[in-house]
Amino acid sequence: MATGGAVYKDLLPIPHVTDPEDEKKHVTMMDAPTESHALAMQEPEVKGAAQIEHDAEVVNLGWNEPKEQVSNPLVGGLSNDDLWMLVRRFNKQMYHVKEIPHPPPGGLDLNIADEEEFSPDKLRANIERLYMTIGIGMMGFFKQIIRLRSWRETRRTAGFCAGYFVAWALDLLVPTFMLTLIALIAYPPCRSVLFPPAPLALVGKGGAVQKPKAGVLGSHDSATGAPENHKGEAVEQEASNFVNGIASVALSSATGKHPQGEPPSTDGEPSGAVPDPTSIAVAAADAKDVAAGGSPTAHHDKTKVPMETAMWTKMRPIMHSLADVTDGWERFANALSPMAPFPKDRYRLRFAAVIAPLFFASFFISSYMVTKGMTFGIGFGFFGDPIISRGIDFLNRKVPNWQKLLELRNTLLKGVPTNAQLTITLLRLGEANKAPLPPPPHIASPPPEIPAEVSENELRATGADWPLNATQEELDEAMAHDPTTAHETSGADIDAAKNAKHGRKGAKILGFFKGTIRGGVETAIGTDRLKAKAGSEHAKNRLGAVPKPSEDLTSGPTEFKARYQGKKGHLYITTKATIPCVAFSTDSTIEKIGTLEREDLHPLWSLPIGDVSEIKKVGGYGWKAKLVVGWAMGREVADGMEIWTRTGERWRLTAMPLRDELFNRLIAMGGQKWECW
Repeated sequence: MATGGAVYKDLLPIPHVTDPEDEKKHVTMMDAPTESHALAMQEPEVKGAAQIEHDAEVVNLGWNEPKEQVSNPLVGGLSNDDLWMLVRRFNKQMYHVKEIPHPPPGGLDLNIADEEEFSPDKLRANIERLYMTIGIGMMGFFKQIIRLRSWRETRRTAGFCAGYFVAWALDLLVPTFMLTLIALIAYPPCRSVLFPPAPLALVGKGGAVQKPKAGVLGSHDSATGAPENHKGEAVEQEASNFVNGIASVALSSATGKHPQGEPPSTDGEPSGAVPDPTSIAVAAADAKDVAAGGSPTAHHDKTKVPMETAMWTKMRPIMHSLADVTDGWERFANALSPMAPFPKDRYRLRFAAVIAPLFFASFFISSYMVTKGMTFGIGFGFFGDPIISRGIDFLNRKVPNWQKLLELRNTLLKGVPTNAQLTITLLRLGEANKAPLPPPPHIASPPPEIPAEVSENELRATGADWPLNATQEELDEAMAHDPTTAHETSGADIDAAKNAKHGRKGAKILGFFKGTIRGGVETAIGTDRLKAKAGSEHAKNRLGAVPKPSEDLTSGPTEFKARYQGKKGHLYITTKATIPCVAFSTDSTIEKIGTLEREDLHPLWSLPIGDVSEIKKVGGYGWKAKLVVGWAMGREVADGMEIWTRTGERWRLTAMPLRDELFNRLIAMGGQKWECW
């Protein structure tokens, strides 16, 4: 079992290499197959509601309850807002997991498989992760540089300036930089002294206070300052709109949109009768070529298919690279600022131990030695291919896994989790204590457009400086709501390119199609019931995928509404036995009586959690049909899940309102070591 203290091998970890021949299959969490499982069962110093002992088989800590009625904190040392933020992002990231029989690299499972499946939706999720981690992090870094260079916070900038030029005069720039870096890593309180916090959206050009782009300071860590109901929601919406913005600009480019060259619109011209091509995106690029006098692409352009094939072929390695970069960033962030239940000091001390020798060596290494070494390395890398290739071949023969030895997750970052690995550890913590963590609460109403509370934790300066050198009146004015700010751009050309214009006739056509498609969708849903009775498997899988607005969708934590082969029922989890089991029953009394301590239930099927080898999220409809339902009917589609066992059996569940919550429980309950696909 893992311990909270740091020992020698934690500071200087031995690289962990997975042996493909070492196959071990664990059935329960008590086997502690990974550090994540061990940490989940560890006795904490500070306990939350999910870590308190109880006599119930499964305790309900607030599933389907408002945020205010959920105990805070659920996990000791971690606020509920931080926990729910991790779970929300975890739900978007996890699609498909498979059990791995061998020990995971670095001691933590839920790593990304080398053969990870590609899908456009998964690529989108990785780009959003990139924005939420690296994008926001780099914005914060540059905002600090802007503040420091502006001299608005005079005393802090003067201190940095004096320290720099004194070190420069004494030829101690590198040791000074290394010492500062060690202090920032090993002693977290000095971070807020050297780099005092400020909301990203409030820092403008020259380090001055600016009105947030959203028109109000409703959040502290977002680039726009948009309001949010829960912590992190504004950044998540920014990430989604960031991807949408890229797609919109790319589509506008593909369709040849050039609003500055258009003649003045009139009521009688054709453009007023159709919607903007960028809003429908149906063969728009080909239509542009034909309208310009070009030949039909499909018949004459012989570069189309090869270029499309090359682009889609390269998407999987690009997506995998984005995920690796983001995982690395998250590991560094979690090493410098670890969250419970991971140890607080172990990884920071490891980083400091690695940098300390560089600090001492910097007193003896001159700039001439560095320059000579770098230029030699460049020359050797350019001209030394015969030696390099033979050396790599030798390593491949003698040390087959030498590339794994060089991975940071197996050396410097060994045992440091990504956000996904942190989240599954928290989920396992709840399962180990038979207290499943409640899912993030859903709020249908929009967040209020009022300024968020700002304390010294979000905005302050070093010493006697004023934050951002602004008075309280200036800060209040910048944080107050102004509805016009969000629409401001830097020029008329941006306004013309950004706005999608179509006349009243175009709007009527869109409304007509929407109403027609809504009727078609409702007819198709009704037809599915008849097809399902006739024995159609596809129709059975679609039954209930579009729940009625009046339907009660609440369920969990032990029973979850679902359908199996079109039959309405509940999938329920029982932990009375030594090995937890999952089963499906069509008994309608589950909603009234429940499933705990009942022996009268006769499930259609059941299986031990320890036998599950693969879980995959699947759609209730195809992606095209899902878009149509969302646009025409304004209704949510209840998706499904497939479960595989070690014997090769597959169980497909559909119409699950709480699909993500059940997925999280299933992957957190057993002793399986998972890999993301």
